[in-house]
Amino acid sequence: MAVEDEYYDPAGFETSVDALGHDHTDVAEYRALADDLRETVRGEVDFDEYAQVLYATDGSIYQARPAGVVCPHDIEDVRAAVRVAADHDTPVIPRGAGSSLAGQAVGPGCVVLDMTRHMDSILDADPDGQTATVEPGVVQDHLDDHLAEWDLKFAPDPASSNRATIGGGIGNNSTGAHSVRYGITDAYTEELRVVLADGSLTHTREIVLDSPEWESVTSGDDREAELYREVRSLVEENADEIEAKYPTLKRSVSGYNLQKVIYENDIGEEVINLSKLFVGAEGTLGVIVEATLALVSKPETTALALYCFDDLVDAMEAVPEALDFDVSAVELMDDEVFRLASESTEFAEYAEPIPEGTAAALMLEFDSELCDEFEDAIAATNDFFVENGAAFDVLEAYLPDEQADIWKLRKAAIPLLMSLEGDPKPYPFIEDATVPPEELAVYVQEFEAVLDDHDTSAAYFAHAGSGTLHIRPILNLKEGEGIEAMHSISEDVTSLVLKHNGAFSGEHGDGLARTEFNPKMYGDQLWSAFQDLKLAADPDRRMNPGKVVYWDDDPADMREHLRYGADYASLEPRTEMDFGEDGFSHVVELCNGCGTCRQTDSDTMCPTYRASKEEIQATRGRANMLRAAISGELSEEEMYSERFQEEVLDLCVGCKGCMSDCPTGVDMAKLKAEVKHDYHEREGTGLRERVFANIDSLSALGSALAPLSNWGPKLPGARAAMEQTLGIAAERELPHFERESLEKWFDARGGSKVPLADAEAKVLLFPDTYTNYSNTKPGKAAILTLEAAGVHVEIPDGVVSSGRPSYSKGLLDLARERAETNVAALESYVTDDWSVVFTEPSDAVMFQDEYLSLLPDDEATHRVASAAYGILEYIDVTRLDEAIEFDEPQESISYHGHCNQKAMNKDHHAVGVMRRAGYAVEPLDTGCCGMAGSFGYEAEHYQLSQAIGNILFRQVEQSDADGVVAPGTSCRTQLGDRPGESAPRHPIEKVALAIAR
Repeated sequence: MAVEDEYYDPAGFETSVDALGHDHTDVAEYRALADDLRETVRGEVDFDEYAQVLYATDGSIYQARPAGVVCPHDIEDVRAAVRVAADHDTPVIPRGAGSSLAGQAVGPGCVVLDMTRHMDSILDADPDGQTATVEPGVVQDHLDDHLAEWDLKFAPDPASSNRATIGGGIGNNSTGAHSVRYGITDAYTEELRVVLADGSLTHTREIVLDSPEWESVTSGDDREAELYREVRSLVEENADEIEAKYPTLKRSVSGYNLQKVIYENDIGEEVINLSKLFVGAEGTLGVIVEATLALVSKPETTALALYCFDDLVDAMEAVPEALDFDVSAVELMDDEVFRLASESTEFAEYAEPIPEGTAAALMLEFDSELCDEFEDAIAATNDFFVENGAAFDVLEAYLPDEQADIWKLRKAAIPLLMSLEGDPKPYPFIEDATVPPEELAVYVQEFEAVLDDHDTSAAYFAHAGSGTLHIRPILNLKEGEGIEAMHSISEDVTSLVLKHNGAFSGEHGDGLARTEFNPKMYGDQLWSAFQDLKLAADPDRRMNPGKVVYWDDDPADMREHLRYGADYASLEPRTEMDFGEDGFSHVVELCNGCGTCRQTDSDTMCPTYRASKEEIQATRGRANMLRAAISGELSEEEMYSERFQEEVLDLCVGCKGCMSDCPTGVDMAKLKAEVKHDYHEREGTGLRERVFANIDSLSALGSALAPLSNWGPKLPGARAAMEQTLGIAAERELPHFERESLEKWFDARGGSKVPLADAEAKVLLFPDTYTNYSNTKPGKAAILTLEAAGVHVEIPDGVVSSGRPSYSKGLLDLARERAETNVAALESYVTDDWSVVFTEPSDAVMFQDEYLSLLPDDEATHRVASAAYGILEYIDVTRLDEAIEFDEPQESISYHGHCNQKAMNKDHHAVGVMRRAGYAVEPLDTGCCGMAGSFGYEAEHYQLSQAIGNILFRQVEQSDADGVVAPGTSCRTQLGDRPGESAPRHPIEKVALAIAR
């Protein structure tokens, strides 16, 4: 059963470089290869410098420019691409989300096959047989969502499952937190279709040895037959070495799976299944184009117990005992993870319950398939861990939301660690070494000694129950000394792992990081067998070369192809805004490539990627392009080229979602504003940008001239003329102007109805441009609601536009000027305990966040920022609504929060207030609406704006609520532009309507 892509709308927006009118000239070195690929492949072929930069990195510490990228439509495209690459003697690398941590998805001069753009369908699901057949680009969470109706799931669960693909997971032999219960990917991969190095297609499955089927498969002289014969021979000839050298662990993903490819089936027949061999081969033996997977039942319920220890070794010593209980996961987090989470905007709330003094915590999960009574199961573990004094505290979580919070904290560990300030980072290179759980405590102490010898430290977290600890030494890989320390630590740790009968990799694979050490782990005989296997499948050594195996004429060295090497240097530009002690380049370099911005089913980030599925439109893509521009990978002037501005920067909608959703906090909206400012300084500012930046003046004039100003755009030809002269999309409804502004209305009513002397609080309602001149209803509702709670309200004199429009356009001088004016006008008020309240979320966030970057050293700015609130944030924080008597409206509402407020973790306040006002509220899991201030009005962005909006529209339509509310002007405009729909209300209007009269 095929599954249509939920977001991509080819009838609406289909982004491409050609659609933007730019000539993407192929890099001359690869032009002939690109031409031949275009003649034979239906999918996109991109061999220009931008494509090379975008696909030069993954989630690892490595970087190597490919020749170019092909996005195949189907199996035949893959076969054609592999054949053409062979004709040109060019390496091939299949790639999923690019979230791999060992450098599997990067390589110099290769053809990257991006399997995520088109080959992402679920082809069949068989709930009775508990199998699913998928294309390699299917995201694992999407598969699990599809299987949920039958209470089934794919068992391996990597932390990156919200963007990692099934193909990538198979290539890596992925696993996750529940390997204690379920094992790893090779156990669930039943059949594969694989394109071999010569472009031939093989179907791997269980074949009974010496059966007629075996004879049929091996009788030919083709690549498939040779591979089957060679594999059987290698396994049989090396049986004793396989028995001796392969670790007996739940997790061991280094090398090739020779130990698993021949086995007895359920009825005792000896079978060979090359599927087990391609799992974990990292694309070095062929390209996986289809997979049939075994599924498991999904436990109906789960519970968690988080045991807190005051010493890391004590926690490690408790792991074997934890495994004596019926647990489905045993995970570890240390105090460094807790510290970083507590300092993170997104994860602070999840770290808050962790008791002070917790040096390490073991998280035990129980599920309903293993435990009848969770309370009894956890009581038993409490008796063991807490009562005997091993752990000093325990947090129990039985509700799904409580458990989700703990899991979010655990899954955030890797990217959170990469957010450390400065050049030294906790880098992944030996972080998934695995030892038997009963040896963990000793192993950790010996690992600490290795770190001491190299004068560094590390964070500890991950899958303690399987003996896999993600230990990341903190090093500076921009220095030769740090690079050599990395190599030396790897030598020491691999020796330590061998001593403990472990595996160099228990989860993240070999890649560029650990292939060098495979001969050390497996010995000469098996190493030679690996090479023979590679040559049987890939005689020319073109399939993802340098991973899993290597040859003496081209040795593997983990110190090569580093993203940050000893020669790395970045330009630190003079900036208008404050970027902290480490500066602009540090914020760019915070992107570690983990690919969180590629998720398409939840959270705020990244709306343009969710609509287009183009790597350049993900935050990672933009950060990689900026890093290339400031580090000399691109020419010095490229950042100021028309193409860079339009493709890299202009398509960022400034939603700020990356500020919170990116675990390392890459604030692309801020980076964009800074670079756009520099661009304007060099190239000048266009008429449309000046118009939008000064929309407050235009709106004031429109209000003064209303209703005449509302008739002008409706005249014949007016809209077309505006599109031709200003580039404002003719399809958009322009703002309506009200003759009586909010300020005039407030003065006419005689100001506040609550005398200052009798007031419970005093508030300044900021007269934002749209509320003041185009839609005064939210402002009036805010005033009425505040007054109902006994608040004295004033509209301040002397303020101007918040500066949000000018900031968004990169006109930072103007934005700063307006910030200075507003701070000067409001400082005396906030010093006298007035609060400043906004109905427009983006203006509130402008005060709360951007003002601090524009005026970082001004104490008055900090005081004003601290006194600034969104209207519903203010009501919720102060609990003012508890003083208001509400009717009980029999109405359900779906709530679309504003992306800027989500980025500041402030969008939830509206939900609480509306619920206390009597509404049944369903918060929608939505990101940016796609309007994004002026973005949706711009003709060249209209289709992308609509494609982003379609994601929101579907969620609204799927809701059972009576209606929708949205606090943002842009959001209400976007929702109101749907055919046959009117703009929804601001949530404060709903609150005001519920006040008892």
